[in-house]
Amino acid sequence: MRAAVNTHYGPPEVVTVTDVPVPQPGAGELLIRVAATTVNRTDCAYRAARPFFMRSFTGLRRPKRTILGTEFAGEVVSTGAGVDQFSVGDLVFGYCEGRFGAHAEYAVVHQTSSVATVPANLSLTDAAAATEGFHYARSGLRRAGVRTGDEVLVNGATGGIGSAAVQQLTAMGVAVTAVCATEHLDLVRGLGAQHVVDYTREDFTQLPEQFDLVFDAVGKSSFGRCRRLLRPDGLYVSSELGPGWQNLPLSLVGTVRRGHRRVVFPFPEDSQAVVEEIRDHLEAGTFRPVIDRTYDLEDIAAAHRYVESGRKVGNVVITVASA
Repeated sequence: MRAAVNTHYGPPEVVTVTDVPVPQPGAGELLIRVAATTVNRTDCAYRAARPFFMRSFTGLRRPKRTILGTEFAGEVVSTGAGVDQFSVGDLVFGYCEGRFGAHAEYAVVHQTSSVATVPANLSLTDAAAATEGFHYARSGLRRAGVRTGDEVLVNGATGGIGSAAVQQLTAMGVAVTAVCATEHLDLVRGLGAQHVVDYTREDFTQLPEQFDLVFDAVGKSSFGRCRRLLRPDGLYVSSELGPGWQNLPLSLVGTVRRGHRRVVFPFPEDSQAVVEEIRDHLEAGTFRPVIDRTYDLEDIAAAHRYVESGRKVGNVVITVASA
């Protein structure tokens, strides 16, 4: 089968498409013919091993996992012994960070992992882009305890995480103020944001309003800059560790200073229940992944370059040729 392989860390050019053996499903596992996958910030971070401490669990000198890819959608073509949740011919989608392997014509996942059947009203391209941003956004919003009636500011509302966060908040009945660039104002309004701030014309950290939560979905701000935006018991959540990795220690301080403006740090939940929740939102029409560009598998290095350019809107999809 064809797969995007990187045997050492480095820039996008370390990823090359080559022939490798088709993986075989073990007990309880599914062999999936991948129709579509994505390249996202997670893939780029693992490929480059940035920040450096990632090597402590990805491999000190070279990658332990040479085929990346965290999101997938495709068809079950074979099953291992004991599989009873899925059948050959099922169309499925899911998330496989840690194990990876979705940047290939075939991938293996366990039937109890983050995998579910594709809604009938959804294309495989859309399904492939539905999991990473949603589950990271979900983790941040749940960790913050967002409730109906809250007011939330989302910085980076056009990214994979930010666009999913705006839609989840809208479905919850939360008033959303979204930050984005001029050319994306209509897009973000269409996702459900009640107020939109153009960061190319206005510094959102100087807004006169205050919020129950500031969710930095791109990690380009900091608690210090956003603190004045928070109500007395408001929370700050970021999708990144922050300058000097400050969000982890700040969140520890926050655990003993409840009732004050503070940082909370989300730890994503990867489970089948989460993907089934995503499927429910997709079926109900309360969530649709935003897709920026689509590349063929053979052009996956270009997809890595584009994701790292910082210009990505929503998700970048990889169409696998065999599909």
